[in-house]
Amino acid sequence: MNSISNKEKILVVTPYYKEGREMIEHCIASVKRQTMPTDHVLVADGFPQAWLDEAPIRHVKLDQAHGDYGNLARGLGALLGIAESYTAIAFLDADNWFDDDHIELCLNTARRHPSAGFIVAQRRFVRPDHSVMETVTPADIPYGGHVDTNCYLFLPRAFHLLHYWSQIPRQLASFGDHIFKLMLQSRYPEPMVSTDRRTVNYLCMFEGVYREKGEVPPEGAKPYVDWSMCQNWLESLSADELQYYSELVSLKLTNSRS
Repeated sequence: MNSISNKEKILVVTPYYKEGREMIEHCIASVKRQTMPTDHVLVADGFPQAWLDEAPIRHVKLDQAHGDYGNLARGLGALLGIAESYTAIAFLDADNWFDDDHIELCLNTARRHPSAGFIVAQRRFVRPDHSVMETVTPADIPYGGHVDTNCYLFLPRAFHLLHYWSQIPRQLASFGDHIFKLMLQSRYPEPMVSTDRRTVNYLCMFEGVYREKGEVPPEGAKPYVDWSMCQNWLESLSADELQYYSELVSLKLTNSRS
């Protein structure tokens, strides 16, 4: 079942942590401006902001932070959408935003590919002042490159996979979108379907991207995420533990002894 018709019920899920109000308001406004009616749920990962109780969104509050880059909050929001009979579920981190026709473009793409379980949108990198960066990394091509969390729109055919967001171990959370994409490749082998233009605005805070362009990184910029800490954790696992976590994420995780 895909249920792409004139009766779509669309949900955008936004996990948030300690982002500032202005940033969150910008995120909310981009969903509110969508050219198709779209509901929005924000899931507080341990630090709920009271003003959101009066905002034009749903506000779900977790009583503690989970240190997993929003994976648990993201997964719980998605399960809420499934339980409430939404027909499309997208993700948008609190520091990012959509073009006004993002959801419409994704659903129009889905109509042309009725067997698709999800659509992959394309993104552009933007600076903190919202100016657009010329792309310095390959475009997000389905299965051919990285697929960012904010680029997914899921349809009912693949809803059964959304719980895996919440099952990614905290020790691998910094690579959660990579883990999730690999799981999709193993569990949903049909080719990914991509939109034909960029409608996701990704706030780039990786200092390496700026240095590669000869720019001074903005305040608060961070280094690229390092896989070595994840690999060190995998190396610490016994064979039984490795099997347990492999089953948890529906992927074969390995270490040097496996």
